[in-house]
Amino acid sequence: MSRIVRGALAVATAVVVAATGAGWWTLHGLFNGITVSQALGADAPRSTGSAINILLIGLDSRKDQNGNDLPQEMLDQLHAGDSTSGGYNTNTLILVHLAADGNVEAFSIPRDDYVSVAGIVPGYHHIKIKEAYGLTKADEEQKLADEGVTDQAVLEKQGREAGRKATLAVVRSLTGVPIDYFAEVNLAGFYDVAETLGGVEVCLNHAVHDDYSGADLPAGHQTLDAQQALAFVRQRHGLDNGDLDRTHRQQAFLISVIHQLQDSGSFSDMGKLDALMGVARKDIVLSAGWDQSLFRRIGELAGGQVRYQTLPVVRYDTVDGQDVNIIDPAAIRSLVARTFSDTGSTDASTPTVTPALPPSEVTVDVVNAAGVTGLATETSNMLSRNGYRQGELDATRTGETVTGVAYGPGADASAHAIATTLGIIAAPQPRRDLAPGHVRVVLGDGYELPADATSLATAPSGGESLGIDVEGSTDPAPDQGVPISGGGIPCVN
Repeated sequence: MSRIVRGALAVATAVVVAATGAGWWTLHGLFNGITVSQALGADAPRSTGSAINILLIGLDSRKDQNGNDLPQEMLDQLHAGDSTSGGYNTNTLILVHLAADGNVEAFSIPRDDYVSVAGIVPGYHHIKIKEAYGLTKADEEQKLADEGVTDQAVLEKQGREAGRKATLAVVRSLTGVPIDYFAEVNLAGFYDVAETLGGVEVCLNHAVHDDYSGADLPAGHQTLDAQQALAFVRQRHGLDNGDLDRTHRQQAFLISVIHQLQDSGSFSDMGKLDALMGVARKDIVLSAGWDQSLFRRIGELAGGQVRYQTLPVVRYDTVDGQDVNIIDPAAIRSLVARTFSDTGSTDASTPTVTPALPPSEVTVDVVNAAGVTGLATETSNMLSRNGYRQGELDATRTGETVTGVAYGPGADASAHAIATTLGIIAAPQPRRDLAPGHVRVVLGDGYELPADATSLATAPSGGESLGIDVEGSTDPAPDQGVPISGGGIPCVN
């Protein structure tokens, strides 16, 4: 829904506070009343050096931070249904990298990307990435209820913390990089900040009319009020490239918000600053660790230093009746690693991947250490149907008891693709004793082949067929578009 502006609120608030020169009382008072989450955890992998990664999370929730329904009159203005709509989907996920040299790279993660969540979201192996938060929240609340917890405030708080942890883990697994900070905003946050700004400039390549989102806008440059702005960033029906076009709009909107906050002298007005801070206190959640130096660093950014991209989608498909984006996890990790290439930006446990070999050139050995009869054969046969060469089965070696994937020279991307197909979360590891083009899979105690693994093939680079049963998708080929620079107000579809 209001995906980019949830991120915009987090960044824009920081920019305002850092750049207005309002004084120490503003900086020190920033956290008063703002919800601070501990979901990131002290033991989470972090970047080294001065580069940092920030995940912006936008919840498509019609509820406030305490789980109370948003006013229906607000939802009516937003064309957002009632309080039961939307659930707790993360319809915005933007991974922002602040490089050591001061430049910024940001990746939007399409909400319908079909990702592996085995070991992260209880009871699931593959889901749309947007669902990790809500499914985990519901599971955690049910566990607490079964233990006798009845306080709705406790259920809401702990459920959301579990949802945040799952979202962070899935994004780390998908991209291969650590997350140092995050900011989360709900649906009301967008409307509130847009209203506080008093209008935001955007540019459309074509006039649009959409009854679903309420968008009814002419082509060209224009200034949108809060209601129009939400319609602008929510619309996906009637756009040539659907959800990916909406992502481009959200990137453009964030650029405009930052420009306005940095360029307009009106934001040195303490009354307007107080209003914006009131929005932040009501609608935003920050991870522990946000401090004055981070806000100041963000506030010093110039628009031209920021570049926005969308993670690539191989193709659209329908799986179990749901429209999904089929992705190439290996290619995504490689792209993110190359883009976040300054020192300290990538997780040391995740090697940079190279383009995937054709499955016919990859030999896969499977070790059954789970004690389940026939598991290695079933797994090997499934991978063979996806084009891989069958290697040794049950060729156990001393100490090989933990579920994982290893690879020889040239097979790193293939290993990542195989791990995703099999629902194995642990990052594949290089092994010197494996021949070039070889992958070794160990199925440890408790491992179960995902129910949907037999219909999921690998996602090789270059958009080859992924082997998923298509139920008649007629969508155009995905187009993540060219990177959008923060140097001006870009025109989008």
